Amino acid sequence: MQSPTATATSIPSPLHNPNLFPPKFPPNPLLFRRQFFHPQTMNTSVGRFKINSKADNNSDAFVTVTEFAGKGGVDVGDDLVVLYSHLEYAFKRIAALVASPVNSSLGKSSGDGGDVGSGRDKPKPLDIVSNEILLSCLRNSGKVAVMASEEDDAPVWITDDGPFVVVTDPLDGSRNIDASIPTGTIFGIYNRLIELDSLPVEEKGMLNSLQSGSRLIAAGYVLYSSATILCTSFGSGAHAFTLDHSTGDFVLTHPNIKIPPRGQIYSVNDARYFDWPEGLRRYIDTIRQGKGVFPKKYSARYICSLVADFHRTLMYGGVAMNPRHHLRLVYEANPLSFLAEQAGGKGSDGKHRILSIQPIKLHQRLPLFLGSPDDIDELESYGDVQQTVNPGYDV
Repeated sequence: MQSPTATATSIPSPLHNPNLFPPKFPPNPLLFRRQFFHPQTMNTSVGRFKINSKADNNSDAFVTVTEFAGKGGVDVGDDLVVLYSHLEYAFKRIAALVASPVNSSLGKSSGDGGDVGSGRDKPKPLDIVSNEILLSCLRNSGKVAVMASEEDDAPVWITDDGPFVVVTDPLDGSRNIDASIPTGTIFGIYNRLIELDSLPVEEKGMLNSLQSGSRLIAAGYVLYSSATILCTSFGSGAHAFTLDHSTGDFVLTHPNIKIPPRGQIYSVNDARYFDWPEGLRRYIDTIRQGKGVFPKKYSARYICSLVADFHRTLMYGGVAMNPRHHLRLVYEANPLSFLAEQAGGKGSDGKHRILSIQPIKLHQRLPLFLGSPDDIDELESYGDVQQTVNPGYDV
């Protein structure tokens, strides 16, 4: 019996199909033409800054932080532009440190495990290294009088003639690094109070650092995740810049962020439900059943990394919260609330606007609720939302 003859089938190569090759890739999302900013309006005022752009509308150039903040953008002044250039350098070093396998051991606990005297979380080596990086960069800028950090018991006086005060949590969420969960840096910038110049260094350093959040002139966070994102505000809206590793620049990817008036996501550690006050339990029960003001069921998303949870909330709306007296007013709640308000959202302790609270201690703790304005208003309407029961948690 004769074997069947195989019939050759001609399969066209994609290399010869003009519709398939070369492949059509989507445009680089980091390439924002300057007409994205509606240049016809760029000679008007934004907030308290004047915008005077002479950029070429046909240019494919990136819009960097320096360009955005400089004379061609919101023009925040040379001193603040110089400070941001040094901050950018610090953020890039911390991003590399967090991502480096060589330095992974820095994320592990060390020391005798005891808490420090101020009641703060016990620091870990990676926190300390990040703190030193920021302090060094602020010193080199020549623009900062004092830095107040989560890692230091007291503010560090840097130079008498620096025009700015910087408050910071150098590496928030560092306990998550071993699990490759996003971390972040939080910072706020104030003008130095020149009326305090005659006081002793320790006293003027502390008083400069304890300014109300309503006096912030700039603030931001850096998210170290699948991308490194610097979200910041100079008092004229919130804008996010993504680190382009090919150039080393933070380039504008999310201009004029506007948080939705209401979201459909809440972010909180539900495991603490039975330690919550009645008002907070009723609020969460109501929105996840779709029986609140917004007649749809909410979903829960919780990373346990403040910067990451807030960033998602800023993008999608909803509310991110820690109802315990746990987060720090000076260098966590104030900068993030400033950003939330600049994006059209709100920051609250459950009863009061965060930026209206006068700090009395550097490491002062409080509950924090951040998010869409309608969500925060509805939350506050339940009255009793601050958790006072704190039995102590191992994780």
